[in-house]
Amino acid sequence: MEKASNLDSKMYVLDTNVLLHEPLAYLSFQEHDVVVPMTVLEELDHIKDRKHDVSRDARVAIRGLDEILKDASPEQMLQGVALPSNKKAKTESRGRLIIVNDHLFADSISGLPGNENDHRIINCAVHLQKQHSDSKVVLVTKDINMRLKAKGAGLKFVEDYRTDQLIDDIALLTSGYKKIEGDFWQHVGECETEQQGRDTYHHIAKSTISDVFYNEYILDSSDHFAARVKSYDDKTITLKDISVERLMNQTAWGVKPKNVYQGMALDALLDPTIELVILTGPAGCGKTLLALASALEMIIEKGIYDKVIVTRNTPEIAESIGFLPGTEEEKMAPWLAAITDTLEVLHKGDENPVSSRNYIMEKANMQFKSVNFMRGRSIQNAVVILQPRIGGILKFLPPCFYWPVEKVKRISKKIDYLSYSEQSLNNKPLLKICNLQEKYNTKPSNDSIFWEAA
Repeated sequence: MEKASNLDSKMYVLDTNVLLHEPLAYLSFQEHDVVVPMTVLEELDHIKDRKHDVSRDARVAIRGLDEILKDASPEQMLQGVALPSNKKAKTESRGRLIIVNDHLFADSISGLPGNENDHRIINCAVHLQKQHSDSKVVLVTKDINMRLKAKGAGLKFVEDYRTDQLIDDIALLTSGYKKIEGDFWQHVGECETEQQGRDTYHHIAKSTISDVFYNEYILDSSDHFAARVKSYDDKTITLKDISVERLMNQTAWGVKPKNVYQGMALDALLDPTIELVILTGPAGCGKTLLALASALEMIIEKGIYDKVIVTRNTPEIAESIGFLPGTEEEKMAPWLAAITDTLEVLHKGDENPVSSRNYIMEKANMQFKSVNFMRGRSIQNAVVILQPRIGGILKFLPPCFYWPVEKVKRISKKIDYLSYSEQSLNNKPLLKICNLQEKYNTKPSNDSIFWEAA
């Protein structure tokens, strides 16, 4: 293998669990070299025939590696094959994909016994660190214990794989709106206005607002102006005039927004042209209540959709719920109690809230589904509410749900599925993210306070 001579160069040694977590992870290291030890290939080979989702990831990783290395000779594989161009790379230089036969290295290099695969991979990284002393050799693994052992074996740089996590802090997630200081119209020079039915559209210069994206809301300090970005190009932004008063006077299944943030969320939820709505915010800010009220309004009152599907991934202990007695609906009910509780709150004034809840669930064709069994389904004209405990769900949703997801109403703090760049996210015209911001104190014993929370 060619010895690296650039002090700024990096060599990443990938553990097996990284490729199982993200099969094409080797494309995420931009201009740096990526090393895949032979032990990793052996582990992928053993995993690929199992009857689990992880086997599919192993096969995808193997096929991807084969696509890059299929025309390479054994010597070229050891020297390194240029990685495919990556749009995320900030430079034109490309790193290499290198296959290393770690079985040839002595166990004494790291001091760890070589009969365990993890130790062989650590041994490989330590060997490369000594061989390429003028290059930064980094072991990338999702295994915490392996990271500790690698440090103890003398490896200087050990990292977790975080490339697929666009945002680690919810505060860094786009709020879905921009607030302009002062009066918005004082910042606008020339403006062309047109009327389309009951809606008013303003065409303003692109320089007026920086970094806008489709369906983003625009507010100002006057507490009167509110608009939503309908389209934009290099010169012009088209805004749909909404006004704060109009936002606050919306109603969905008897629920009115308590503040302008809930007003923006309700406006996005009730708009059929926005196919994906992501709501963030602390517990008690009304995410579930607004989502469910909007779903009932669009299905029962307006007849836009035919049914509502509520789904979430179940804990690992419940992944095999098919072996338990009862229907899928009955098995999922404990995990989706927040929906039934919210339905009772929406009908708390009825003589029998439980009977009203059951009647509405039947009338709205409400179905409780486990996301573990949603693969391959074709669901048409439905409102889909994705409940919390997301984990890897959203990473799974976009590539696997090829049916039109009309509404996804809820997202947790961790958004693994956003493996795209933030810019690519913002350019999606179907997407709307609303941060409800405010948290309300709710007491389980006081339904009226809970009602006011939304």
